[in-house]
Amino acid sequence: HPDVVTASSIVRFLTRPPRKPFLCVAGFYKPHLPWYAPKRFFDRYPLDQLVMPNIKADDLDDVPEIARLWALSPADHATLEASQLTRQAVQAYKASISFADEQIGRVLRALWQSPEANNTIVALWSDNGFHLGEKLHWRKFTLWEEATRVPMIIAGPHGVSYQKLVKAPVSLIDLFPTLFDLAGLPAVPNVEGYSLKPLMLQQAQQAKTLPLMSWGEGNHSIRSGHWRYTRYRDGTEELYDLKADPQEHSNLATLPEQQTQLQKQRSALHEALVNSAGRP
Repeated sequence: HPDVVTASSIVRFLTRPPRKPFLCVAGFYKPHLPWYAPKRFFDRYPLDQLVMPNIKADDLDDVPEIARLWALSPADHATLEASQLTRQAVQAYKASISFADEQIGRVLRALWQSPEANNTIVALWSDNGFHLGEKLHWRKFTLWEEATRVPMIIAGPHGVSYQKLVKAPVSLIDLFPTLFDLAGLPAVPNVEGYSLKPLMLQQAQQAKTLPLMSWGEGNHSIRSGHWRYTRYRDGTEELYDLKADPQEHSNLATLPEQQTQLQKQRSALHEALVNSAGRP
């Protein structure tokens, strides 16, 4: 498996790391499709014991037409339902995650055993989330929480105490300036994103800018606290209160009692777009 080869290469590097400061990057392919992994990872998830996603048959009834088209094309959900393979697909996805976790564990063990164990910053992140039937959709290619929320873990170096959990929404473009800041390097001018170190040290309660997500021309989504707001290129909208409705079952954009919040999110999206366009 290519991910095993990648991990093995990094393990060899960490047995004799360079004396000068270094950047070591490992990219793992899984749990990307296709979901191939050794059988022992599938055995961890017996089909009759799987916790399945909460799938509502009418979950697309209150979303804009663009969102419906994204969700239903390609027709993965209908295909899996018709072939009765939904449970096997979830099993394969979980197996692929555990397989990837094992490779990450191999790398971390090698780091802990290396001379640089107490002097290395570790960052772990993913590029996108993945639907497993939620919103009648599989894969990514949406602006809902399931596709746009990703793992992001930053640790070390040893002996530095950071906040264990930061609930403020942040963006992947913040990783570059964050790593520079944590490593004590001077900031690079004219780059997108801001250092998350103040959040990690509890010196700030929210990021300097809201995370902006886009898919296709004119379709944008932002996270502001526990609110997710999406505007599509035809002007249609979605608004979700993720605290009360973490699975985004109820689009609040058309409710009269949410118009104040809706206007607030419209303004926040406008500001995010201006900030993004104003940078190189």
